[in-house]
Amino acid sequence: MTREPATTLAHDERGTILVLWGILLGVVLGFVALSFDLGRASITRSELQSFADSVALAAAGELDGNPDSITRATNVAALILDQQSFGNTDRSLQGAVDYTLTYFRSLPTPAANQTVPNDLSPMTDVTTDPARAAYVRVAVTPTVVESTFGAAFAALTGQQNRDYTLGAEAVAGLSILACDITPMFFCLPQGTPFRADDNIGTMIQMRRGGPQAGWQPGNFGFLDPRGGLEVDPTGPCRNESGANLLQCLLGAVDNITQCFDQRGVLTDPGQSNGLMNTVFNIRFDIYTGNMRNARSDPNYAPAPNVIKGRAAASGGNGNGGGGNSNACNPPTVTTSAALPRDTVLINDPTRRFGDGVWSRTNYVNLNYGGTDPHPGATTRYRYYLDELARAGTGRILAAPRLETGRPSCSTVPPAGPDRRIITVAGIDCSANGFNGRATVPVREFFKIFLTEPITEDDAIYGEIIGSASEAGTGAVGTGGIVRDVVQLYR
Repeated sequence: MTREPATTLAHDERGTILVLWGILLGVVLGFVALSFDLGRASITRSELQSFADSVALAAAGELDGNPDSITRATNVAALILDQQSFGNTDRSLQGAVDYTLTYFRSLPTPAANQTVPNDLSPMTDVTTDPARAAYVRVAVTPTVVESTFGAAFAALTGQQNRDYTLGAEAVAGLSILACDITPMFFCLPQGTPFRADDNIGTMIQMRRGGPQAGWQPGNFGFLDPRGGLEVDPTGPCRNESGANLLQCLLGAVDNITQCFDQRGVLTDPGQSNGLMNTVFNIRFDIYTGNMRNARSDPNYAPAPNVIKGRAAASGGNGNGGGGNSNACNPPTVTTSAALPRDTVLINDPTRRFGDGVWSRTNYVNLNYGGTDPHPGATTRYRYYLDELARAGTGRILAAPRLETGRPSCSTVPPAGPDRRIITVAGIDCSANGFNGRATVPVREFFKIFLTEPITEDDAIYGEIIGSASEAGTGAVGTGGIVRDVVQLYR
């Protein structure tokens, strides 16, 4: 057996590739281990952030300023269920053990060179007051993702093992955008929550409230136009102020206010004096008092259907006609009838909320000779719309009835069917005790169809047709609108 010379062995390169592959394999396996650990950490971080976002959005949706808003937000947050895959804590994510909620009145103020606050700016405006809580921060309880392959690599290299401690935070808030609302509020019934969409067809008798009358369910008052209302700069009220501004906001056809953030409304009951009959009754083609000259103003046009149980004593050339004083201030007649009230309200005038049960017998007998042309209309609002649809452009009530159902005082074309709808703030007056001017949270904005003109007793009779919120089902596309905008800020 011959031996290779030493010089030959020194220059022999056979097998060196195995050494190179061994070194590269160690490096590759190290990167694989590192990427595997980073991947698990990244997945867990995403899961925790998704959970934080969901909890924050759910809780923020309840921050409407009402006395139970924080309680509702906390309870709703506890319903959110998620999971994380690789942390060393419980895999399920749900309930207060997995997060901490903190409520704030405001976000940090942006720095001089910023348009929005930096996400790293500390939030300090903490509150426990439900009326002021507008934002919620969710801090998810941290979990540890163990660096499994990294631990082995650390043992081989003598490096310190580095696990990943992960958490997540999210901040969300609620903005309530109200558009073209009527500057009015009414007191909701006490006890079981009274919701608009649960009471479609129910009649409300709203009566003036105030310091002397108190604030009982069914009482109403007006809102201060200066309390956050942003008057539409292109609308009819843009140049008004004081009492004239409130009068315009109550009586103008549309384009009253722009959409504005309306977490609470500023009540000002004292401004209601002298605004009742004159402003609201123009919707029924009745122009009296300081609204007498508004009959030729298209901003104060009546509804296209003004059946009210009254008719002009004389004169007037129909819609667009002369409209003398008798036509504008018609007496009560018995040849027609206004839409009837709920039967329980007729039997007990002290009641403020009906039950949606009304008799159309007298209405049909006086207006249609006993034959009901709209038997499928279950609500008064639906009956009103069906009357318009059947009449087309002609008179609604046939001769010899003195009342045609069409405007006769106004000299301008009537507004749309929504003219007899008002969008009113429903307030829990018992839970938010106030006297005079006060900022009060709104439970819900109600859309109410006016069924008859206001008489000398200053009572407003109207039928609930649905909620003004975008989730409302009974009044889509009618009157003012209210949108709850929940969004993440961090």
